[in-house]
Amino acid sequence: MSTNISYTAVGSRGTERPVPLWAERVARLIPLVGLPVCLWRLPIGFGYAMGGDNTPSAWWHIPYVFGLSLLTEAFALLGFGLVRRWGEVVPNWVPKLGGRRIPPFAAIVPATVGGLLLLGLMVNWVFTAFRIDGSPGFPYAPGWDMLAMTVSGLLTLWGPLVLALTYGYYRRRCRPDA
Repeated sequence: MSTNISYTAVGSRGTERPVPLWAERVARLIPLVGLPVCLWRLPIGFGYAMGGDNTPSAWWHIPYVFGLSLLTEAFALLGFGLVRRWGEVVPNWVPKLGGRRIPPFAAIVPATVGGLLLLGLMVNWVFTAFRIDGSPGFPYAPGWDMLAMTVSGLLTLWGPLVLALTYGYYRRRCRPDA
């Protein structure tokens, strides 16, 4: 039995089948949920503890924090591959592989594994934020702990969003009746 879900599709952007509007919006949301925690880290790299324990400054803190923030956003931007042509066909500028069709599970498996790992981060956040099972909570001064909980809580939405986007990619690429 086939269920026909009515939805508005956005322009195909070269994809084999139209991308649902909700998937396009989720892909755009993923980098935004990671941005607050990336901005939260920046003062810490410069030695400002943001309500936490002061740690001795080291030369590598600034490049580490900037690198971690850039890497976080780069991985978040990979979610666009689940709604764009470059997630279905290797771009032509890639030597020897350009123009080849990407097998759907070459994107589905890593996205699912990543989404599940990020979902584990969400479970850890819930235990920490609500001090479940003896968790000490966030190691920040009052007020700062609420800000840390909010910023990191947004990041925990990344896992479910990636999993939803992956399911949409699977339906679009692997199910002819969807």
